[in-house]
Formats: sequence, structure tokens, C-alpha cells
Amino acid sequence: MLSKAGLKGRIESELTTQGFQIVGPHAWASRMATAIANAVVDEIQANAKAVGTDTGTGGGSSHNLSIE
Repeated sequence: MLSKAGLKGRIESELTTQGFQIVGPHAWASRMATAIANAVVDEIQANAKAVGTDTGTGGGSSHNLSIE
């Protein structure tokens, strides 16, 4: 499930891999990761739509969904 905290952690991990300092008196990367994660999750939750077709109601029926 998409969450702000989970996405922030992934962004911080990627930033650390790229050499950013996450902690320390002059480290702004964690704040930046929080801002990016909040904006991305809010945007997705506000605008994403699941589109699909129900191909039946019996057991084993398949459903094709996509996110727009």
C-alpha cells in the first residue's frame, strides 16, 4: 500500500545511495524527501482512477484493472 512514510523511506534510501546526507545540522535531504513523498501520495490519491472490466461473478474469474 502506498503511504507517505513508506515513500519517504524509499526516497531517503535513494538519496543516501546517491551521496546525500540525511542527518546532520546542514542535512536537508530528509525534509526534501518528506515534501516529495507528501506531494506524490496526495497527488495520486486525489487523481488516480482504477479502470477495469468485470468478466464474471463466478470463482476464478479474472479482472483486468489499470491505473490512469
